[in-house]
Amino acid sequence: MGESEVIHSWSAPRSLSTSLMYSFSQRNDVEVLDEPLYAHFLRVTGVDRPYREEVLSKMEPDGNKVVNDIIFGPGRKKYRFCKHMSKQRLQGLTDDLMKKGKHFILIRNPLDILPSFDKVVPPSFFELGLAELVSIYNELRELGKPPPVIDAAELQQDPETTLRGLCDDLKIPFQPEMLNWEAGPKSVDGVWAPWWYSSVHKSTCFKEAKTYPQPFPFSHYDLLEQSLPLYNMLRRHVRRKSSLLSSPLPPPNLPVPENEKLLAWVGDEIVPRDSAKVSVFDSVVQGGDSVWEGLRVYNGKVFKLEEHLDRLFDSAKALAFENVPTRDEIKEAIFKTLIRNGMFDNSHIRLSLTRGKKVTSGMSPAFNLYGCTLIVLAEWKPPVYDNTRGIVLVAATTRRNSPNNLDSKIHHNNLLNNILAKIEGNNAKADDAIMLDQDGYVSETNATNMVCSQFSEILKRAVTFRQICCLYIFTL
Repeated sequence: MGESEVIHSWSAPRSLSTSLMYSFSQRNDVEVLDEPLYAHFLRVTGVDRPYREEVLSKMEPDGNKVVNDIIFGPGRKKYRFCKHMSKQRLQGLTDDLMKKGKHFILIRNPLDILPSFDKVVPPSFFELGLAELVSIYNELRELGKPPPVIDAAELQQDPETTLRGLCDDLKIPFQPEMLNWEAGPKSVDGVWAPWWYSSVHKSTCFKEAKTYPQPFPFSHYDLLEQSLPLYNMLRRHVRRKSSLLSSPLPPPNLPVPENEKLLAWVGDEIVPRDSAKVSVFDSVVQGGDSVWEGLRVYNGKVFKLEEHLDRLFDSAKALAFENVPTRDEIKEAIFKTLIRNGMFDNSHIRLSLTRGKKVTSGMSPAFNLYGCTLIVLAEWKPPVYDNTRGIVLVAATTRRNSPNNLDSKIHHNNLLNNILAKIEGNNAKADDAIMLDQDGYVSETNATNMVCSQFSEILKRAVTFRQICCLYIFTL
């Protein structure tokens, strides 16, 4: 008998937590405890369970005694694995529960939890325990020991890599025995096993999830809406994320690292970067049906704001947008976003106004019954071009839109021809590409207006690109 190093696993129900407990029980240096705080939880909360009386009679109901005498009591092996449900972390428990030992969090998408949850108890926000998981993560982070987070989807998709990564994070050696176990009830099971563990007792490993899941019970739709943001919040801390379509890419380095944490205006609210999203029913997603302006901020002022707003409204009018925000409303959104971010100089705003969300997918503006969507994306961004050294340009084969097709005076978001020209510039390792109109005359670059400082009179006569000798580029 001696002191065991405690490993705390925190999760919500139906998250493969029992399988993970079986995985750790296969190790020769680990003893496991199945929800040692369950009796304390039932006693304090008074919640009803079909096995309530049996749990209270067979387990210690005093939580602090459990923490001191059982969780951190003497052990026979080097490690003690404690499987906890997050909702069992109740007020009044000793601080040692969180301060001592190693912790990690296991999460699972509520889409996968809710279809089978109500086999024992009806699902609720409380029973899911995702809010408590977020609270536990933040509490541990404030203690200076942010816990590793693993996703049940990773355990199913690639159990060995996920378990090796978890062991590395916990600073314990990985053992191959963790990948398999014998089927059937275990001696470590809690007394609630007959109600909750029937399916996991048939398993012998982390089985890969079915390609096509079971239908979602839409009676739980409101609960999904409440819980999914909490799951996504924790999922951002997962070391490796699964993808339905392909292997996930490593997180890229941002051109300006300070932009990793910024606030953007979307619709009618300011939200963090990772939450700055529009609906899949929005017209900008459905067909690039949006107008935009690029604004720069210098010394506390937005450069030529009124002129840019004039063009934004002209473009929206040309595309027959309805229920457009007022000029004052857009200004207020811009200024609030800049102030919230503390951006008063050397920053850039991508201002977008979409036709708005549709009631159903399709091209017809008659489906746009929600009003326009306003997006104010402010970033720390130095000037794109080097005005001292100059830039290198190439002529693109992709032509600028003709007014007979889509008038380029409308500053719209349908920028595919500009993007194709930019690809040509990138392939030529140039800074940008000059685009010609359908007759071969100079129009603009893929991103900016053009002015020839020495031959403005020639430009007025619409000469061809080959006649221009010296170009200077400017952006607003």
